[in-house]
Amino acid sequence: MRRALGLCAALALASPWAAVAAGALPMAVDGRPVPSLAPMLERATPAVVNIAARGVVEVRENPLFADPFFQRFFNLPVPRRQREVHSVGSGVIVDAGAGLVITNHHVIAGTAQIAVTLRDGRTLDATLVGSDPATDLALLKVPAKNLSELPIADSDQLRVGDFVVAIGNPFGLGQTVTSGIVSALGRGGLGAGSYEDFIQTDAAINSGNSGGALVNLRGELVGINSQIISGGGGSIGIGFAIPTNMVRDIMAQLVEHGQVRRGLLGVATQDLTPDLATAFGLPADRSGAVVVEIQRGSPAEQAGLEPGDVVVEINGRVVRRSQDLRNALGVLAVGEVARLVVVRRGQERVIETRIGEPAAVHTSGEGLGERIAGAVFADIDESSPLAGRIEGVLVVEVEPGSSAWRHGLRKGDVVVAVNRERVRRIEEFKAAVSASTRVLMLNIQRGRASLFILIQ
Repeated sequence: MRRALGLCAALALASPWAAVAAGALPMAVDGRPVPSLAPMLERATPAVVNIAARGVVEVRENPLFADPFFQRFFNLPVPRRQREVHSVGSGVIVDAGAGLVITNHHVIAGTAQIAVTLRDGRTLDATLVGSDPATDLALLKVPAKNLSELPIADSDQLRVGDFVVAIGNPFGLGQTVTSGIVSALGRGGLGAGSYEDFIQTDAAINSGNSGGALVNLRGELVGINSQIISGGGGSIGIGFAIPTNMVRDIMAQLVEHGQVRRGLLGVATQDLTPDLATAFGLPADRSGAVVVEIQRGSPAEQAGLEPGDVVVEINGRVVRRSQDLRNALGVLAVGEVARLVVVRRGQERVIETRIGEPAAVHTSGEGLGERIAGAVFADIDESSPLAGRIEGVLVVEVEPGSSAWRHGLRKGDVVVAVNRERVRRIEEFKAAVSASTRVLMLNIQRGRASLFILIQ
């Protein structure tokens, strides 16, 4: 009996579960290896870095000075003071030979000094190659010596349900890894930028993960972590990453030009709804982007596009909604070819054109009267981060101390109505202002705030 008990004890200790009892995971169960992400992470994590950036911004001394009427009546200078800003995030080495690191634009925006800390503890000074607020991407360069890089995967191959891993530096704790699945693809409308095509994941993404890596189980980069939806600032399993196919296109332009040189096609579109599809004689479940307006003299007009055309494909990529077309156009540079598949009167046809130079129409306030002299107005063209998010006329410049400045107009304002009449283009704005002989009431959108400016 004692021999039998001893044999049982020996077998128990020899089994893989004995390691569990001793506080360690077994290497194998029933002779099969236990799945682990460790080997993949050992290869991937050295390419994910911490980014610490700092800069100096000017801030107003007193909020009253932001009131144009206060400035006008008291005629006082606007004192300013400087405040140091700090930003912490993550980044991914995507080219070890050239020392290129991709991160989010919002991680380095407004900063002058950028330091990159590697997994092995080295801290390197980084220079900014270029940045693109419209996609929230920025490219840095560090001295290329003994670096590791992540291979970039084709993000179009991702499917909902694929396992993914987020790597970053949340809360300054040091490198942290979380895992989850792809929850959704092609997410937009989050207000993060003009071009949105996010991968949604339930892998925990927290403060400081911005700019970090979203990788597949092969250790390939599929996205750059960008933002979360959260009521309290922490992860609730709704995180978003910029897909690598967009990252690759933006990075190529940043390397070549230091900026993204978006061009112009010259179309305004809307989603193809089931009702519109039926009206066009198409199946109700057909998807695409309906052309609703063609800009005069644009490449779209020269190529023969017409209002009512339904764009279903661009350069081999399926267009299911208007945002898909905007995203595809947003990574095409001036001079590149756009090959469109459109449905016109029930028949598919291919239309090719080259992306043209953006030609925003500028109008000086002086030409519209003394009341708004000193301001310069322009249409919101399709390359602007505001395109597709608001309709109106953009205030491009305002000369300090001018009549427009004293009445409260500021650079970046969007005039959406004049004397309660909607204005969407410069021509409408000019006509509305010219028709106003006494009081000029401008409905302004300033960031997320709306206000009226009365000019007499």
